[in-house]
Parts: sequence; structure tokens; C-alpha cells
Amino acid sequence: MSLRTRFALAFALVAVVVAGLVGFLSYRAASDRTTDEIDRSLRATAAAVAAGRTEVLDPVVVRHGHGPDRDHDGDHDGDHDGDQPLVGQLVNPDGTTLFLGGRPETLPVSATDRALAAAGVAGATASRDVRVDGDDYRQLTTALGGGRGALQVATDAEESERVLAGTASRILWVTALVVVVAAAVGWLLARRITRRLVQLAGIAEEVSASGVVEREVPVHGRDEVGRLSASFTTMLGRLAAAREAQDRLVQDAAHELRTPLTSLRTNARVLRRLDELSPEARARLIDDVEGETRELSKLVDELVELALSRQGDEVDEPVDLGALAERAAERVRRRTGRRIEVLVEDGVVPVRGRPRALDRAVTNLLENAAKFDGGGERLEVWVGGGRVAVADRGPGITPRDAERVFDRFYRADAARGLPGSGLGLAIVRDVADRHDGTVFAEAREGGGACVGFTVGEGRFLPGSEPGHVGDSPAASSMGGT
Repeated sequence: MSLRTRFALAFALVAVVVAGLVGFLSYRAASDRTTDEIDRSLRATAAAVAAGRTEVLDPVVVRHGHGPDRDHDGDHDGDHDGDQPLVGQLVNPDGTTLFLGGRPETLPVSATDRALAAAGVAGATASRDVRVDGDDYRQLTTALGGGRGALQVATDAEESERVLAGTASRILWVTALVVVVAAAVGWLLARRITRRLVQLAGIAEEVSASGVVEREVPVHGRDEVGRLSASFTTMLGRLAAAREAQDRLVQDAAHELRTPLTSLRTNARVLRRLDELSPEARARLIDDVEGETRELSKLVDELVELALSRQGDEVDEPVDLGALAERAAERVRRRTGRRIEVLVEDGVVPVRGRPRALDRAVTNLLENAAKFDGGGERLEVWVGGGRVAVADRGPGITPRDAERVFDRFYRADAARGLPGSGLGLAIVRDVADRHDGTVFAEAREGGGACVGFTVGEGRFLPGSEPGHVGDSPAASSMGGT
């Protein structure tokens, strides 16, 4: 069932409930009002008959909704709109009846009527609907008191029933009209609301069928549908960016994998002539194969790491960057045997982030510094605010390389002969981007480089303050920036 149909049915249902309730109350009010008018007329007639004026039972002088109105000249109210047959009878205290006039019918006598007839006090009344010889009557019984019995008068209710039936018919027609109008309004309103939703659904189906995400989505208004359109536009933009990044990664990976695979194929051809090689050539060949295999494995691992880091399956939690840097430094110390000093400003730097991703970023910075600083100098890590910087005494970095060193697979001229895939710092930038931060690479006074990343200030937890390398007491030990 479409949303438009649901809107139309919902509006129609509400209309049925409201119109039905209003119609019922209106009919009930009309019925009560008609019954009250008849009862007033019957009380007036009963009073006249009790006064000895039995001629009021003549249908010529009694009209619907009114009591007797004959004056001494025999005139009556000309506004009355129809004669109503009347019946009058006397109920004796013993329960017997005496016809008094009007239509020759015998009215039913109930236990209540007999009790009124036997009552000693006059004035008590009881009214009810009765059926006499197949006709509906409205009957009033009035106690006369003093042992005189009770007076019963009744009037034919046929005309009143016709009026009420007409009222009910009009209410039903009005209700039906209201339901139809409400359904139409609901349909038109749903059509207006869902027009943009249908448009969005069409775009989504087209994107799903064609795979082309570069689409313009019109955004109209600031209501919920407008917000959905804006979110849809943002989603398509991110999908396009992700696809572009994926394509670029695949192209770059194919390019970078080509070199080690070519080398391995070459070595494989040489292995066919293994028996012809000298022991020294065999050893060099095996070392070359092992080295190429290690580089290829590391490249694949870093490609997987870069791909997994974009999935965002790790949740944010409080992270102490100082303690995290200490743990990463300890692992690199054991692996490389290098001296590493961690300098933390004000002890702790709590941020909200993904601990495994941040740990990987710091580890990559340390491994990159250890690789470029081949002189065995001490590596320094400074943590302040949401900033992590790793400094070395290697060959340094040129302004041109500083702009591209975080690009995937980029290799500076000084790094051409060094092992590595060119993905380590790209992973650092990806981690910084996902933590609303930035990356930086600067030459260090006295030689070497300072490379690091920042975490966005919106991720600082209470107790952390923004810091900068130049403001830190550790800046002098790092040689400044």
C-alpha cells in the first residue's frame, strides 16, 4: 500500500470517527429536543383534560409540538404545522380504564401507571414510548390524586419519527461527503508531501541500477523532507569521494605492486638456472627474493591497514595520548633498539578518539623517523594538548616534500633507496582526518625533521588544553621548529 493511499485512508478514518461522533450527538440532541416538545404538549393536554376540557382531544385543535390552544371563539394557533391524533383515557385506582376521547384506542397500563392511579397525591407523572395496534405513541400518565385515579394521554409519534429519520438521513449524507472530502484532501496532501520522496526514491533506484553517484539532488524547504534531501546529497557526495579514493588507491596499489612483482618474476627466471650460479650469486638471489617478499608483504599489510582504517568500525573512547605514546615508543624501542624519549606536557592529555587507530599513527611516525635517522640518534616524541610530534636527526625534509609526504605511495628523493611502501604517513593523515585534526611535517633546526598530527579541539576532554611544539618546554630539546 502506497504512502498516499495510507494518508487518504487515515484522513478518511479520522473523518468517519469525528463526523460519526458529531452526527450521533446531533441526532441524539434532536431526538431529545423532539421528545421534550411532545412531553410538554402532552402535559398541557393532560392539564386541560383534568380541568374538564375533553374537547382538546379533538385532533383538529391539537397540533404537533404544542398543547391545546383553543380560545372561546374556537380559534387555534395558525403556526401549527400538522394535526396529531390524540388518545385520552382514565385509569381508575383499581386498574380499570375509561375512554375519554380522541382516537378510539386502548392505551397500555403498566405497573407504574397503576401506582400513579392509586397515589393519593396529584401531580406525579410518567412518560414512555408505547405501541398501540402497530402504531408508535408517546404516552404521558399523570396522577390525579384523592382516589381519582390517573389520566393518560398519548399522541401518535409517526410524524416525529419521520422528522428524526430525515435528520438521520441528512447526517449520513453529510458524513459521507465529509469522508470523501477528507480522503481527497489526504490524498492531495500526501501527494504534495511524497512528491519529493518519490523523486528521492527515483534517484536512489537510478543510483542503485547504474552505480553512478554523481547526481544532483534538489533540496527544497527546511522541513523533514528537505533535511532528508540534504542528507541524501551529503551521502552521495561521500559515496563519490569514497569511490574516487578507492579508484585512486587501486591504481596506486597496482602501480606500486608492479615493481616488486616484476623483480620477483625476474628472480624466478634466474632460479631456473640455479645450478649454473655460483654460491655467492645464489645467496644474493635468495636474499633479494626474501627482501622483495618482505617488502611485498609489508605493502599488502599497509594497504589492508589503510582500507580497514576507513571502515570506522572502532568506537570512540577516552584516550590518554601521553600514555599511548609511551606504549608505542616502548614497542619501537624493542623492535629497533633505538633510544626514544617521550615528553608529555602537563602529564596527561585526554581526548575522545579511537585508541587502535591513534596507536597505529604514533607507531608509524616512530618507525618512519627510525628509518630516516640512520645515525642512531635519540628520537623524541612530544605530546601536548591534542598534538603529537616525532623529531629525528635524519636528512631533514624539503618544503616540496613536506607538502606531499603524506600522499599515498609518495617517496621523497632521499627515500628512494630505503625500504618502505610510502603508505605509513598516509595512514597517519587518514587517522588525523578521522579525528578532525591535521598533519604537519617541518624541517628541524640543527638537522632532521619534525613530523606529527593533531586531534581536533572538539575532541578534547575536560582537563586538556591546546598545545604547540614551539610553546613547549620540550621544544628546546627538539631543536625548535
